[in-house]
Amino acid sequence: MQDVTVVRTSVLPPYAAHLRVYEPLAAYPEPERAHWQAYAAEHGPDAPEAGRSVAAAALAEQRTALAELVGRTPRALPERESERAFVRLVDGVLYICPWATRLRNWQALDELRAGAPVALVDTALPPATRAEAEADRERWRAEHPDARPWILTSRWEVPVRWFLPFGDEDRCFVPAGTGEKGEEGVRGDRVSLFYLTPMAQARRRVARAYRALREAVPEGELVRGAEQVGRWLEEFHPRSLVELDYGGLVHLLGPERLLADHSAGELEDGLRAMRAGDKAEAVRAYEGLLVRWRRVLALRHAN
Repeated sequence: MQDVTVVRTSVLPPYAAHLRVYEPLAAYPEPERAHWQAYAAEHGPDAPEAGRSVAAAALAEQRTALAELVGRTPRALPERESERAFVRLVDGVLYICPWATRLRNWQALDELRAGAPVALVDTALPPATRAEAEADRERWRAEHPDARPWILTSRWEVPVRWFLPFGDEDRCFVPAGTGEKGEEGVRGDRVSLFYLTPMAQARRRVARAYRALREAVPEGELVRGAEQVGRWLEEFHPRSLVELDYGGLVHLLGPERLLADHSAGELEDGLRAMRAGDKAEAVRAYEGLLVRWRRVLALRHAN
């Protein structure tokens, strides 16, 4: 697995985590399949280790977004959909996670409008620009009624519900100084943390968690989160891969906190305690995770 797109930037990725689905190449209809096959061939998906080349592709995606921002005329989204993707090769099977930049930009625009002051939104993206983007989205929806994003993004935190598809055995911590040699633009002193699991396992975990949570706390935030994640995973091919990437949050947390972070395993332990009837232990595990990630989220205002 390797995307060797050259990335020349000293800018660190934004403080954002990503939940991604990689579908097998066979899941894509023609002519998409042919495009992604050619794309993967051009970018050489032959690296034996997962995760490090994804960091290079993530930086390339960020660099492309930054280039869009320096245009003389502000645009709410790219003029056309990206033809690039994250690529993985696992056990001889090629997996593709399209960037789907236009679709994700529409979603980010909704988030910006819902969470930022009107004056700030109007300054960043004038009303006329947003109206044009909305019109583009309606036209695009009519042509792509079944479209869904392969990538979900969360800024300044990893939502606790995102750990539900994973176990501690899916965790991969890549210490600093172990970046791939010769992969231009990926510095060896960067640390990374991600989880990777087969779709079947992810769905089983989420379904078990949902059943346990619905019985114990039917109106709880986490049971609603389990339903949300489960519905999203059902949109994809059953032989896909699911990845949780801490992304730019690694620079916020630092290597020592990352090394000690076993959030998925802690949530799994809490759910196991809940199924065993140990409500106190389940609450302790869940509240511990909430407090930890709320402290990270609070750094958003620590300027």
